[in-house]
This record gives sequence, structure tokens and C-alpha cells, in this order.
Amino acid sequence: MSNHPFFSAATYTSRRQVLKQQIGNGIILLPGNEESSANYKDNWYPFRQDSTFLYYAGISQACLALVIDASTGDEILFGDELSIEDIIWTGSQPTLTELAAAAGIHKVLPLKEISNYLKGDVLFLPPYRAEHTISISKWLNKNINEIQTSPSVTLIKAIAQQRSCKTAEELIELDKACTVTSSMHRAVMIGTKEGMYEYEVAAIAQKVMWENHSQNAFLPIVTINGNVLHNHYHGNKLTKGKMLLFDGGTELPNAYCGDMTRTIPVGKTFSTRQREIYTIVHAAYSKAVTLLKPGIKFKDVHLGACTVLADGLKQLGLMKGDVNEAVASGAHAMFFQCGLGHMMGLDVHDMENLGEPYIGYTSELLKSKEFGLKSLRLGKELEEGYVLTVEPGVYIIPELIDSWKAKGLHKEFINYDLLETYKDFGGIRVEDDYVITKNGSRLLGKPLEITLQDVEALRG
Repeated sequence: MSNHPFFSAATYTSRRQVLKQQIGNGIILLPGNEESSANYKDNWYPFRQDSTFLYYAGISQACLALVIDASTGDEILFGDELSIEDIIWTGSQPTLTELAAAAGIHKVLPLKEISNYLKGDVLFLPPYRAEHTISISKWLNKNINEIQTSPSVTLIKAIAQQRSCKTAEELIELDKACTVTSSMHRAVMIGTKEGMYEYEVAAIAQKVMWENHSQNAFLPIVTINGNVLHNHYHGNKLTKGKMLLFDGGTELPNAYCGDMTRTIPVGKTFSTRQREIYTIVHAAYSKAVTLLKPGIKFKDVHLGACTVLADGLKQLGLMKGDVNEAVASGAHAMFFQCGLGHMMGLDVHDMENLGEPYIGYTSELLKSKEFGLKSLRLGKELEEGYVLTVEPGVYIIPELIDSWKAKGLHKEFINYDLLETYKDFGGIRVEDDYVITKNGSRLLGKPLEITLQDVEALRG
């Protein structure tokens, strides 16, 4: 990630001005990230700047903080210039004053002076790294527990509102990220061969990512065990008759992300059962996409997709009874345990560190505690400019079958006898990224094969 601001100074200045107007009074504190060691001090993880700091300052450099006084309008970047010892290792770099000016910030001070400017009502976001908590505690002279329990809800809501609706220039970058992600997935769909190991498939994806000056937006899921929702073990051999689920996304140097999933047969074609379930999952995906538009609750899009899943599973004999009643009771969560999608932007789960109640829900629409629905990260009404994923799936989890069957859960809606014969099935998910438009939605990035016929044609 380049440390130079990606957008123009006017863009960052405008973003900060909007935030100041929303807050009105008080001092906004936005700490950047520090370097983080993997196993000893100088062996660092790849540096990733805090996304909110990036949004308002654009500078991807460690050990910085931005202070914005909403009352006076003052904006100060705090940090330390590189020493000669630093430059020996990094080479010549732009000065902080130069970087700040490129983001429209005209005052730069040493980090040690920051406490002098944090008086009165100081607003900060929920810390998600220990060093954030420690630094804010030191700067404000407050104890650790107080910092962890007193983030500003006003600031959270203001930033969530602003970052949720993507601008035209952000959408250009998100289209690029999704196109690289699409290219990565297509390479996997073509290059996966019987006899490979999952890590060899991951290598195909990583090659495309690196060739496009991108990095992982998250640790990729490359697995023949698609029923394990976040499977990061890549040591299984691909054998004929199995499916491969690949959930991966790329992050551009400016931190905008893509996130897609495809499920393919290890051989050239799906088996009969795999074809049947894939068709159901794709039908749920298609239904969800038709529902996307401003004003609809994403929870209702999710439930619409669930109803299509349940209806298809009923046609196969895996579910029974009234489909609407089955979904209302949560019986479909035997097969679809997670949510239909999430917001995406500078984070692959956009702004999740600010808290799902503020990003995916409202004070009127609270997150469900019901199995299945409690994993839906986004439920609130959609607005033009929202960017989100659509990712339905069917996951056959033997342990869940045994647990529910032993308790007699939803036996009026689930055919446990037939389901027993599916225990070795695995899982299928498909996923694409969409932006909500004035009247509907638009697919982000270069389209990637998704219908059963197109996937098999690509595999053939």
C-alpha cells in the first residue's frame, strides 16, 4: 500500500468538512495503526492502515494520528519524521508535511505533543487493537477500562453514515478491486485440476493477485469442505466427485476490496446431487439480486432468498411442509446458517470495527438472536451508494444434523431420514458484489461465470 494519499486533497478536505458539520462541536481523535510484530519485534505483519484514518487522511504510514476540532475547524496531523536511522532501512520517503499537504492538511506536529490538543470533549471510535486503547488512555489520561467503554456513539453514527454511501470515485476503485477478484476466481475455475492440493489452488489465486498489484482482502477460503464456513486449512487433496469452494477477495493498494465465491466440481461436471443443490443456491442468488433496491430492508432480501432455498429443498424432499412457515420458524437454517451478505468498501466487512448495531442495523431494527438470523451482518434499509455482497449457500453439517435430530427440532419441516444420506455432501456458495443504484443495483467488476451451465463449460 502506497503511503501517499490516493485521492485529491479536495476529496479528503471535503470528507473532513462533512464530518465536522455532522459533529458540530468537540475534538475528533482518529489514531492510525502502528506496526505489529508477528513473532519478534522486527518481523512485522504487512502494515495495514486503519480504514477510517485512510478515509479522512489517506496516508498509509505507521504511528500517526489525526485530530479534527469540529468547533474551530482546526485539523492537525501528529507524527514523527523519519530519522536517518529509519531512512537507511526505508530509503528516501516524502516528509509528513508533504504527505499531509497532499491530503489538504496544513498543520503537522510531533506525536509527543498530541495530549496538549486533546482537552474537553474528545470523541473517538471503539479501539480494535490493544495499542489503540493504550495510546488513547495515555493521551487522555484515562484508565484502560474507561477507554474501552466510552467510544463516541455520535462519532460512530456520523462516520457510518458518511462511509456507507460510496462516491463515484470510490466506485471506480471498487469496480477495479472486483475485476481483479473476478480474474483471480476465473483463473482458479480454469486451473483447478484433479490431484492438486488446496494450497496449489491457492497459489493460482495468489499469482493473479500479485500480478495485479493487490493483496488478500482477507485470508482466503480454498476448500473441498465447503460446509465449514470459514475453512482456512489448505492441505486436502482434490479428488474426482468432490467440489472446491473458493471464497477470496483482493485489496487494492488504496485498500478498496472485492469479495467473491464460486463452487466448482473437481472434475468437469457436477454430480446429480451437486447439480440439484447448485441450481437451488443460484436461484436464491438470482432472487436476492432482483430484490436489491433503495428502501428495501436487506433482512427482507435475505428472507426472500431463504424462501427460494427452502422451496428448492422441499422439491428435493429435504424439507417439507409450508415453505413460508418453515422460514419463519428458522428451519431453513439447517442448510443456511449464515447471513446473505455484508457491507463492503475500505474493509471487506465494511466498518465492522464500529459495531454491527450501527453499520447493519438501526435503533428501530435490532439484530436477531435467532440461530441463522443472528449471523446476518446487514439488515437495515438499503440506500443508493451502498456496496454489499450477495452470498447464499447450502451447507450440510453432520454435527448440526445430529444435534437437531436428537432434539427433534423442526421435524415438521426437515426430512431427517433423507438428510442422513447427504451427510458427506459438503457445501455450495456463490457470491458477487453489488452497488445499490437509484432504481435497483449494479454488479461490480467484470462478470464471472456463475450459472451451472457456464461453470461446467469453463471446467470442460
